[in-house]
Amino acid sequence: MQENRSFDSYFGTYPGADGIAMRNGVPTVCVPDPLHDACIRPFHDPSDINHGGPHGAGPAKADIAGGTMVGFVAQAERSPASCVGPFDPACSGGVGWNDVMGYHDAREIPNYWKYAKQFVLQDHMFESEASWSLPSHLSMVSGWSARCVGHGDPESCSAAEPPYLPARSSHVLAPPRPDYAWTDLTYLLFQHHVSWRYYLAEGTQPDCYNDAETCAPRPQRVGTPQIWNPLPYFDTVHQDNQLRNIQPVSEFYAAAKAGTLPQVAWVVPNGETSEHPPARISAGQTYVTQLINATMHSPNWSSTAIFLAWDDWGGFYDHVPPPHVDGAGYGLRVPALVISPYARQGFIDHQTLSFDAYLKFIEDDFLGGQRLDPATDGRPDPRPDVRENAPLLGNLAADFDFSRTPRPALILPLHPRPGPASSGG
Repeated sequence: MQENRSFDSYFGTYPGADGIAMRNGVPTVCVPDPLHDACIRPFHDPSDINHGGPHGAGPAKADIAGGTMVGFVAQAERSPASCVGPFDPACSGGVGWNDVMGYHDAREIPNYWKYAKQFVLQDHMFESEASWSLPSHLSMVSGWSARCVGHGDPESCSAAEPPYLPARSSHVLAPPRPDYAWTDLTYLLFQHHVSWRYYLAEGTQPDCYNDAETCAPRPQRVGTPQIWNPLPYFDTVHQDNQLRNIQPVSEFYAAAKAGTLPQVAWVVPNGETSEHPPARISAGQTYVTQLINATMHSPNWSSTAIFLAWDDWGGFYDHVPPPHVDGAGYGLRVPALVISPYARQGFIDHQTLSFDAYLKFIEDDFLGGQRLDPATDGRPDPRPDVRENAPLLGNLAADFDFSRTPRPALILPLHPRPGPASSGG
């Protein structure tokens, strides 16, 4: 799970995908730029570092603009020039940044485009909630994002936007520890004796832990719960004595080499490799390629499915209005790929998907179809619905073809040369 890119910002000019509408190589859309009484069309952006726009729940609603998808530039211009830190969801590069309308192609992300060509590209993957990184990571492991007021009591939880709570500077007390009391997928995996790991790339944390405008980077460690490492805050992980399953990404490489990868694994980056502005796109692509290469070299490759996605849109333009599911989402469209020996080659999956599809796939593959369902999972919580059962949610099984001989590994260079320009120019 990488960070903060919309589908159009990475694959808006990919052939055959539901991308940016063009006429004679020129985008037909022009998004209002109220600061300059003008509008900005999507444009090729060769920059390795982007700034993006605000990407909390409020900006998501404003970007979507009732389904017209015209709020991106205005939101970027209205965001504060300085904020808690570069990973604050209220933040962007400052007044007037227009790179929210920029897109990249094989010139900047050749490996991602090559994976799309050789495996499966999903062009209707929506983040589970119309919000920022923390709700996305909570949804990724639990199918819900909530707040709980009674410590250890699942019934005390209710759907709510998680606050951006950076720890305070040294002279101010830290904020209270959140309690994620609702049920997450690791509870079911433990009950069904399914092995799992949450691999965290140690390094710098993705948020600025300071009340001031800037701060020195702080270390990200497996024992440090925060935005990209939420499982240590879940009661079930403690109750099942599963904290040891949260491991540094170095353990992923060791398990891949030994052929001992768990049945279910999440892999998340650090600040430098996340692609979350202002992190370098090239650093994220190198990190992801290294992970995939290690998996392809592994004895486990023959039975592996890799799902690659970006946790939210980062304020970048996308033209597809998210479908309505419940009060929380879906959120905006993000890039997503399926990489496997059995993945359909060069296939573009147009199904409506969200991160809930990952939970559904795991539950169908390893848990006999058991859902995170308060009525049946043995640990009731007040989640408003069972997201995996949403009628419009597609099935990731459609991205595989088990009737054909499995394809060999595709080992790509960690530092690839730029690919060709797309039809978007």
